[in-house]
Amino acid sequence: MDTTNPAVFVNAELLRLYMGRRVRAVIQVMRSDGSGTVNGRSTDDQQIVVKGNPPGPLTTFVEVIGIADSNQSIRAEIWSNFGDTLDTYSYNRICMLANGDYKHLFI
Repeated sequence: MDTTNPAVFVNAELLRLYMGRRVRAVIQVMRSDGSGTVNGRSTDDQQIVVKGNPPGPLTTFVEVIGIADSNQSIRAEIWSNFGDTLDTYSYNRICMLANGDYKHLFI
């Protein structure tokens, strides 16, 4: 595992804290325009726009790793399908823990 450039777990609220840095987020895909922009809902129920070229068809939930380029958008480098069901509450709690008291446990 490459730990030289870790991606911080974020939801939409936390994204603004990491502008220009590498982040990872799970979104529920709401709309894909086919030209490299995907509109999604973060695990904290806020909108995130993901820019990049997704690899083929996307499932309902997708994890993206990339650079936070605004307080509501990510320039994706890596896309991973997470399937059609996800416990968004639990994933959102992971984001909060990874940015709070347990930050030291996450890369």
